[in-house]
Amino acid sequence: MTAHHAENAARPLHAPLGASRQRARLLVVLAGLSAASPLATDMYVPGLPDLARSLGTDASGAQMSLTGFLAGIIAGQLVLGPLSDAIGRRPVLVSGTGLFALFSVVSALAPTLAVLNAARVGQGFSGAAGIVIARAVVADLFDDSELATVFSRLGAIGATAPVLAPLVGGALLLVVSWRYVFAVLALIGLLLLLGVLRWVPESHPPHARLTGGLVGSLRAIGQVAAQRAVIAPVLTLAFGGTAVFAYIAGTAFVFQDIYHLAPSLASLVYGVNAIGNMAGSLACGRLARRWSAEALLTASAVLAMTAAALLLVQVTIGSTIPVTWLCLLLSLTAFGVFFPAVVTIAQGRGRTAPGATSALLGSGQFLFGAAVSPLVGLFGTRTPAPMAAVMAACLVLATLAASVTRQTHQS
Repeated sequence: MTAHHAENAARPLHAPLGASRQRARLLVVLAGLSAASPLATDMYVPGLPDLARSLGTDASGAQMSLTGFLAGIIAGQLVLGPLSDAIGRRPVLVSGTGLFALFSVVSALAPTLAVLNAARVGQGFSGAAGIVIARAVVADLFDDSELATVFSRLGAIGATAPVLAPLVGGALLLVVSWRYVFAVLALIGLLLLLGVLRWVPESHPPHARLTGGLVGSLRAIGQVAAQRAVIAPVLTLAFGGTAVFAYIAGTAFVFQDIYHLAPSLASLVYGVNAIGNMAGSLACGRLARRWSAEALLTASAVLAMTAAALLLVQVTIGSTIPVTWLCLLLSLTAFGVFFPAVVTIAQGRGRTAPGATSALLGSGQFLFGAAVSPLVGLFGTRTPAPMAAVMAACLVLATLAASVTRQTHQS
């Protein structure tokens, strides 16, 4: 990358969008792009037993399609984020969204498990474009004073995806087979493609792009990762995101198998926690007007860590449903502030290569989460202690990384 390119890329490339309607449409599409992959993860999970019977495999074989999807997301972010720094956001976003719809169709029609697994890897890889480029587009179009507000709104909208996905998937599976879930995902992909074509501008003009083609864009990941000011918030997000993966992996066992709540009551727990997360995201945008993103990140990490530690203590000495729920609600609400704050910091510091920065953020979060969340089940699901222990340990690391992130800002 030339010095001229670095100088131009280091500044916000556009003035804040003035038209409120235009901004609202843009944010809705970007939020949808960010939520598409979580939807593709959670919507079909209730249908895994039916999928296994249909394709002549067992539970572990059916779950391989989920593993392949997550691997695709990680690889896709690492490739497509830096690639968008080199050739622009729209070509990558349009092709990625279109391929997401296509691979969803292939998944719906898959005659064998091998075809489904291959399609799911492709679906994850192409769907990663929406996750990684949505953050880069925000960094392109908004200056530092607005980043926290915009990311908090995206986070608030995105918080609904983990709640709605299983509900929508479960409702579909009451009347149709698992294949129709992928048909719905294909339709969502086509609608998002239309939204991208109409309402998402090219936010990364030619004069600001990286040179050197794909190799140069991939090299940018190493250059960004070498910056302590950027890698600190990347690691903070990775550790914090891993705690959320542990929550997702363990909470169904905790409330349904251990506390014996009916599925409808367990859904109420998940829904209230998601509302807390959404409220935290909205609060982050308001709080950012008075406090720095670094201060909000540290405070939210400490709150989430404290709640997880209290959860671990109380489940060790004798857990109760209300206290367990309250601790998790506090953690999830704190995460609502945590995530937009850390993304704001990382993307603001990584303006020389927003796509590469976004790739590091997303791939680290998914990689760490996919690696650690199985520990919840490995150590047993007879008490909430494994989930609480994994969450607490990850949040201790996240808090330490948040402290380093704040120090790099002050220095």
